[in-house]
Formats: sequence, structure tokens, C-alpha cells
Amino acid sequence: MSDVTVVPAERRVFIDKQSPKAYKAALAAAEAAREGAAEAGLDRRLVELVNLRVSQINGCAYCLNVHTRAALREGETTQRLGVLPAWRDTELFTARERAALALAEATTNPSDAAAQEAAYGLAREALTEAEISAAIWVAITINTFNRVSIMSKHPVRPTPGL
Repeated sequence: MSDVTVVPAERRVFIDKQSPKAYKAALAAAEAAREGAAEAGLDRRLVELVNLRVSQINGCAYCLNVHTRAALREGETTQRLGVLPAWRDTELFTARERAALALAEATTNPSDAAAQEAAYGLAREALTEAEISAAIWVAITINTFNRVSIMSKHPVRPTPGL
């Protein structure tokens, strides 16, 4: 028997609603990261892959739901989305995408120094400094939103037509 008391979802505080100034600041940071990614030359589909991979690692159902739909709207394929957790074991991702995904994982798990060094090595071969910075900022901001949604237990409801 566990000593953990589970708080029902309906009793969770939606911290985005409770603290709107902090949430608006997070939204502004995310928008700046998206703009920086576009200015650096990272297309929106790659940004969504980073958002999805980070959300997979963190187990954020709400963000996975949002960013899967966004990736599909940007032309991402269901095959690539389906194998994204095992991206290293496929030939479906470009060198740039692999570099951005490695950076996303290293940003999400910063205590793994070896992974950080490997990610940077990969990134230096495939991305510009502006692209490296942009990919890391995208990963930082989605990590923030993952935590907001996980701690708030934002619901994922069925979407008609999907």
C-alpha cells in the first residue's frame, strides 16, 4: 500500500488561471522562442517535433495532444510521429532534426552530462549557433508548459473527427 494521497483532478489548481501574470510571461517567452526559431531557420514542423519529444519524456498528455495536432497541421506524418520516441533507431529524421531532438532531450534531462556533450557534438555538425540556441529555447519553454499542465492536470478530452 502506498503512502501517497492522490488529489482528484477536479481539486487541482489550474496554476495558469490562478497566476495569470506568471502564465502570460511564460506565453511571451514561448512566443519569443518560436519567433527566434523561425528567424534562425528552424521550420515549424521541427519546432513541433521538439515540443512533442519533450512532452513525451515528461509524460504531459495535454501538451502531447496539442502538439500532435499542430505537427499534423504542419505536414508531419503519422509514421514519424509514431516512431518519435525511437528516433535514433530510424532513418526517418534528417541530421538537423536529429540534432534538435538530441538537444531537446539533453535540455529536458540536464543532469545527464554525457548526453549533453553528445547532443552538442551532434548539433555542432548539423546546426548553426542560432539554430542551436533556438532549439534549446523551444525545449526550455515546452518544459515549462509541460510542468504547468502536469501540475494543473489539464484535461484531455476527445476531439470529434480525430
